[in-house]
Amino acid sequence: MKLTFSSSFSHLRCLTLAAAISGVALTSSAQAAETIELTAIDGYPTTALWVKEFIDYFIPEVDRRLATTGNYEISWNQAFSGQIVKPRGVLEGLQLGLGDIGIVTTAFHHDKVPLQAVAYVTPFITTDPELVTRTIDDLTNQFPEMRAAFEEYNQVYLTNGVVLDSYYMFSKEPIEEIADLSGVKVNGAGTNLRYLDGIGAVGVGGSFVTFYNNIQTGVTDAAMLWPEAAVTTKLFEVAPHMMDADIGTVNSKVVSVNADTWASLPDEVKAVLQEVATDYRDHIAGLAAELRESSIATFLAGGGSYTEMNSAARQAWADTMPNIAQEWAENLDGQGLPGTAVLAAYMDALRAAGEVPARDWDRE
Repeated sequence: MKLTFSSSFSHLRCLTLAAAISGVALTSSAQAAETIELTAIDGYPTTALWVKEFIDYFIPEVDRRLATTGNYEISWNQAFSGQIVKPRGVLEGLQLGLGDIGIVTTAFHHDKVPLQAVAYVTPFITTDPELVTRTIDDLTNQFPEMRAAFEEYNQVYLTNGVVLDSYYMFSKEPIEEIADLSGVKVNGAGTNLRYLDGIGAVGVGGSFVTFYNNIQTGVTDAAMLWPEAAVTTKLFEVAPHMMDADIGTVNSKVVSVNADTWASLPDEVKAVLQEVATDYRDHIAGLAAELRESSIATFLAGGGSYTEMNSAARQAWADTMPNIAQEWAENLDGQGLPGTAVLAAYMDALRAAGEVPARDWDRE
């Protein structure tokens, strides 16, 4: 009995000790993860494609990759829908530290980050979102001035974003020919209003969250945006006529991080944020291409109509425009920026990918 008791007692002590060691190990492992607080900002609503996917794809993917080592975890403060900044306020908000990471709509800031506008000043070339977004990131790596523009506003550039397959015209009255645009007041995001130069339309700046009310109240008669956004805002209720002229896609977003926040982050977290940003870039570009047909179908189901501008009218539109790309490039050259070089590199990349421009904007 004594031997049995001693063996049982010894065995019990071993089990207790093992459990204690295991508990300490688990506790140590749980305590090893350092929590980093990050505030993500955008003024657009969570229904906007890029915001929705930042919530549903970017944040969970960052969390998942950090969890593989268990060294760090992020406590996210998601401040979208104008909680901290309006749609035009992300660049300044990140500059001032109102947010740590955000999605800048560069279309509003071509005066501050001008080289990001290269796709905007070269319409009628491509409706391939993935080609454009990867090309812009390649250019950003090739031309340091593109990153430096964000550094000037206390930010670190991670990637750009393309959220549309092409700009379309949505209007109260049907538009099929260039002549139908004469005198029409058209909402646009900024630089894309230059597409109206020479064809008699009147450009009115704004963001897509205002287009519905502007058309409904008569401030404008039409708007340039893309089917997914038109469906999200139910634009078919006030502008039921969609006209497709293959105007082309553009990079309109940049994911950037406040520079002070970036400097404070561990290298592992920086690497994950950069990797996921690049994957997010490709993810939303792919979605933009995929959503075209379903969005058009939804627009039609809501009572809208769809018309394709014929190729001759499209070519006439492109030919009628002033060469806004050359103007843009020469203006930047005069500021000491590589406008002409960026324009040539962008056009060459698209031509090398098999795109046939309606105009060779860099060669006129």
